[in-house]
Amino acid sequence: MGNLLKPAQNRQAYAKVGIFGFQGSGKTFTSALIAIGLLRLHEKMTGRKKKCAFFDTETGSDFLTETFKKEGYELLVVKSRAFVDLKAVFGEAVESDCLVLIIDSITHVWRELTESYLRKKKQDRLYFPDWNVLKPEWGEYTDIFLNSPIHTIVCGRAGWEYETEINDKGKKESFKTGTKMKAEGEFGFEPSLVLEMIRRPKDEATTKSPGKKGTIHDNVAIVLKDRADRIDGMEFVNPTFEDFEPHWRSLNLGGEHVGVETERSSENLFKKDGESYQRKKIRREKAIEDIKNAFTKQELGTSKEAKAFCLTVLEACFGTDNSVEIRDNLPLEKLEEGARLMRESIGEMAGVFKSKGPNEKVDYRKMIEVHRDRIRKEDLAADGILDDPEDIPDDHVGGSVEDAGEEAPGSSDTLFEF
Repeated sequence: MGNLLKPAQNRQAYAKVGIFGFQGSGKTFTSALIAIGLLRLHEKMTGRKKKCAFFDTETGSDFLTETFKKEGYELLVVKSRAFVDLKAVFGEAVESDCLVLIIDSITHVWRELTESYLRKKKQDRLYFPDWNVLKPEWGEYTDIFLNSPIHTIVCGRAGWEYETEINDKGKKESFKTGTKMKAEGEFGFEPSLVLEMIRRPKDEATTKSPGKKGTIHDNVAIVLKDRADRIDGMEFVNPTFEDFEPHWRSLNLGGEHVGVETERSSENLFKKDGESYQRKKIRREKAIEDIKNAFTKQELGTSKEAKAFCLTVLEACFGTDNSVEIRDNLPLEKLEEGARLMRESIGEMAGVFKSKGPNEKVDYRKMIEVHRDRIRKEDLAADGILDDPEDIPDDHVGGSVEDAGEEAPGSSDTLFEF
């Protein structure tokens, strides 16, 4: 008989909330209303007052000091954008008798982490292997977020989600398909309650709300996810703490909190390099098959010119035109990166080769570099580091860290040793 399965019980004792939206949509104000509501609820249940902690990356706490003071609750603040400070603030907030932690905005922290990494490596851009360092580092914060015994409200800026499609000229185009929180790509899935905040003109509001005197917009909270499935998909105009009461009632307030088990692991399944031999073998075979198929689909023929074209493409995508070197010796990450680059560029180049004729000189390497930059920008935008990929300069990936109004206590450069 195993010891993994146990009778189910609700052990989610603390709210884990994500709020994102564009400028002026009410993210910070709504997070304050929720924090004060949780403090009141706790005081009503236990008779004890608790404090609220605020990890402030853009001076939003300055405008909430009086609000918390008026409600009778102490607000503790750290002004920083450093990822190392964010990981540390959870434990300090619990030790300081805080019931709630507001993080505003997580977008700045994610950018600070990536920029610290680039400074440490003396790079001006991120490459595919870099994610193998950044994502596990960010994963440590995610574990702390889920497991810490404190209500946590994470605010982030909204960014656009993109997809690509082939236009009538055979070229790939990016287009907007929706919005998401601008942070590490998977973090938006972690909170139990996710709200998207939008500004809506009053005459378009779906719910009657007086709002503030003289205002022409309402701030609307759209519930994108409610794990309790009680208010999922609902909208609240100028939301209050009480609007989300069904979700608060779904929590095991005052009980034991257990997030996710992080001590157990499957390390013994893998060799020292972190991945099983069989899995790597499958990945390598798939990449090689993708390369073969990419050429086969173009029906280039077997002429001397066609072979020369194929060798040029291989050298530009993989750094060598030697098929044995590519198949057997190229590092797996570089092989997969090159295979993807070839898949997404071969159609355009083959079209040029067929239309121009084999004797006309074409700079295929330059065409591939254009695709390489496009892929890099799309990936960075998809992971929330950058905005619209069409607006990203070629020589930079993150932009400078904006002034937070106060010198940050630290940076995350010391996380990375090379």
